Amino acid sequence: MSSRAMLIFAALSGFVLVAFGAFGAHVLSKSLGEAEMAWIHTGLDYQAWHTLAILGLGAAMLRRANIWFYWSSAFLALGTVLFSGSLYCLALSHLTLWVFVTPVGGTCFLIGWILMLIGALRLKRKAGSHE
Repeated sequence: MSSRAMLIFAALSGFVLVAFGAFGAHVLSKSLGEAEMAWIHTGLDYQAWHTLAILGLGAAMLRRANIWFYWSSAFLALGTVLFSGSLYCLALSHLTLWVFVTPVGGTCFLIGWILMLIGALRLKRKAGSHE
């Protein structure tokens, strides 16, 4: 993902996060049970944290291109769609096939965080900095 794509994804994901969160709180909470609302809340929490991570990676990539951050953001975005999306679909449809998608999204999250770590470790220190 380019820094532009990362920032666009973060903006869209943030919009969906707020809109679906509000819809869930004001509309879905009246018709769904506790378990379904818990799935939605979990999806929203993970979407929020990973959207912020992608936003940070996009900002970092504006400063210096980093292939590790590129792939990290791609896996975090895919994880957001698969993990959070599958929880939303499970809560709304009760189709059990979604329970098989959720761990794939979680695995994408883990890969994304490891790639971010590798990218951060490979960043060069500036000459003369005392970090």
